[in-house]
Amino acid sequence: MRIILASGSPRRKEILSSIVNAFEIITSDTDESYEKQAPEQVVEELSRRKADAVLLQLDSPDAVIIGADTVVANEGRILGKPQNREDAVMMLKGLQGKKHQVYTGVTLIEKHGSRVIRTTFHECTNVSVLPMTEQAIREYVASGECDDKAGSYAIQGIFSKYIEGYEGDYYNVVGLPKEPLRKKLKEMITKGCNIKMCEEA
Repeated sequence: MRIILASGSPRRKEILSSIVNAFEIITSDTDESYEKQAPEQVVEELSRRKADAVLLQLDSPDAVIIGADTVVANEGRILGKPQNREDAVMMLKGLQGKKHQVYTGVTLIEKHGSRVIRTTFHECTNVSVLPMTEQAIREYVASGECDDKAGSYAIQGIFSKYIEGYEGDYYNVVGLPKEPLRKKLKEMITKGCNIKMCEEA
């Protein structure tokens, strides 16, 4: 059975490679605009769109497609990817010294011939950021690590020194909730899906 990650993110690729032995990457241009306001609804909707867009490209009878989307929410307001460096500075000013939430939505599509089964879920992780001076924020932004990152930071990179702590799945903040996804894939195996999982440490 083909396992397909509907994302070009190297971070999601790395996480998934620790869960399953082999998979493919297929991406597509997907409309990422949204009308919903609740972060959990937004990430679930966008993850479904990404997975469905890849489903339309498939000609093989059996596959599992994994679509994902991540947003940062500060006081209920969704923060996407920064439009420019100054936008990144403003986002980080709003996050420093406070706790915020990171939501990742995941859609799994099981394709068995003409039969298609969709499962969508989300995970939320609380992240606390240490107080930062404007100089520290601008130096971080100048590093370029904030570019193309939801909320303008990468928890696994340089920004890790500004993370006071987190509650929930760490990998959810990176871009893919590792243990919840592993559990869902194992459930698929019990239902007959031929998925080769990595051995757990």
